[in-house]
Amino acid sequence: MQTTTVILIFDIGKTNKKLLLFDENYKIVFEESKQFAEVKDEDDYPCENVEELTKWLKESFDAICSDKRFTIKAVNFSGYGASFVYLDKEEKQILPLYNYLKPYSKELQQQFYKKYGGESLVAKQTASPVLGNLNSGMQLYRLKYEKPGEFAKIKYALHLPQYLSYVICGELNTDITSVGCHTNLWHFQHNKYHSWAKSEGVEEKFPALKDCTEMAGAAGDISVGAGLHDSSAALIPYLSSFNEPFILLSTGTWCISLNPFNHSLLSDYELHQDCLCYLSYHGSPVKASRLFAGYEHEQQTKRLGEHFKTDTGYYKKVKADLDLLKKFKIKPASSQSVKDSAMVSQSKFEKRDLNSFSNYEEAYHRLIADIMEQQVRSTNIVLRGTTVKRIFVDGGFSQNPIYMHLLSEAFPDIEVYAASVPQASALGAAMAVHPHWNNKQLPSDIIDLKLYSVAHNTTI
Repeated sequence: MQTTTVILIFDIGKTNKKLLLFDENYKIVFEESKQFAEVKDEDDYPCENVEELTKWLKESFDAICSDKRFTIKAVNFSGYGASFVYLDKEEKQILPLYNYLKPYSKELQQQFYKKYGGESLVAKQTASPVLGNLNSGMQLYRLKYEKPGEFAKIKYALHLPQYLSYVICGELNTDITSVGCHTNLWHFQHNKYHSWAKSEGVEEKFPALKDCTEMAGAAGDISVGAGLHDSSAALIPYLSSFNEPFILLSTGTWCISLNPFNHSLLSDYELHQDCLCYLSYHGSPVKASRLFAGYEHEQQTKRLGEHFKTDTGYYKKVKADLDLLKKFKIKPASSQSVKDSAMVSQSKFEKRDLNSFSNYEEAYHRLIADIMEQQVRSTNIVLRGTTVKRIFVDGGFSQNPIYMHLLSEAFPDIEVYAASVPQASALGAAMAVHPHWNNKQLPSDIIDLKLYSVAHNTTI
């Protein structure tokens, strides 16, 4: 029986946990998805079920390794950021994987920034707006002062992707893409951990940094990678395919505008507007602005479904209406009228009276237009001062013709593409370790592009 040579990728999102196999041409030859109900932490706040995730990871790995159809050469991981798994001195998991949306103590936050130079200074140094638990380093700071006994028991703090790697190969590593994603831990000008992490006894809990293009260990004869932060992983196929400046608008729960070609230092304005920097898999800063638009879309389509007596997925049947699009046309300048932070604020649609719309279709067009007003402002933040001529949109909204049409109208001087990259985060994790499992050249047709711009005479 002929077998297919593959790399196994575990792509762990906050909602969907995926197992994927890519062949040597980076085509998906096997895929499965799993969801777990959240559990509660000691404050009754929902959090990841690490026990079930770990069990599934081990069982799935064993099962796929015994599948005679495939020869697995390597395994790697992509996972969501701002999340730690804690191990004690015996390398046993302790404490929950705390939810990054959990509220942070204002008093403790003020204590931290007062001690280390103020919010503006620390934010500029670490390329991290003040985000509470979304600054994952602050989770350790919180434990030190609120649960000092538990903090003392922590021998290792592993970001989620590195914990996944540890489960499979038993090696402890830290990865620069996880450390470099709005953690408050990395000093971007000094290119090392910020001094506060050492002063507070936090840095010593991190294993040594491992280059994410190298392998972390092995499981039998299968090479095991150290894992990557999913947003940085999703950028890899684009960085490998295009040299000219571009923005990747990665859409999902978060809509993240990533500009690898904007190297200016973060300003107070940008930080106030929730702009930050990620570190790429090569360790280079990637300026990014974020919008909670996917989450809002999910919540508001539920609201629309209840009001108009449709199922929550009815929006997928809504076709772009040119008259409604003209009515709700977005001007780039209008994006500057929104004063609240792009991350935390809802669009105007939250307060709209659904009785004012004649039908679901009209209301849905208005929802996307309101989200787009936020999106344009968010993307503009990282676009300014650069020579970007292309915006690639991947993820859920890339398949939404109303969203894509409004985006292309908002940026008439830029080519706007719907980019089809099957499982971009997982694909990036596979490509990061390409030389360690694949003797073939990287294919040139990894990304399928569709020009989606009225300015360039493309129809919707």
